[in-house]
Amino acid sequence: MNLPNIITALVNAQNQYDSHSYAECFTDNAVVFDEGKTYNGKTEIENWISEANNEYKTIMKPLNYDEKENILSAEISGTFPGSPAILKYHFELNNELIQSLKITG
Repeated sequence: MNLPNIITALVNAQNQYDSHSYAECFTDNAVVFDEGKTYNGKTEIENWISEANNEYKTIMKPLNYDEKENILSAEISGTFPGSPAILKYHFELNNELIQSLKITG
């Protein structure tokens, strides 16, 4: 699977529970949409993923990447009900960083 470098970096940061490196994959004014909530900017994104990592210990396993639509399908496993689950990560990229991310089931 041929993932953009920044998405590979995001997956690696997630699987190492490195919230700071995860947030550094985003632009300064990036937006994340997950479970009906919106997170704006690197600080909110870092806080969100840090809390999620502490609570759910999530590991991402990329399954498929749609280059045309910038959508990554990944198996997510962790300590949450229904684990593992398949989620879709809808990316908007800007200058080799993530401008927005929407996570859907």
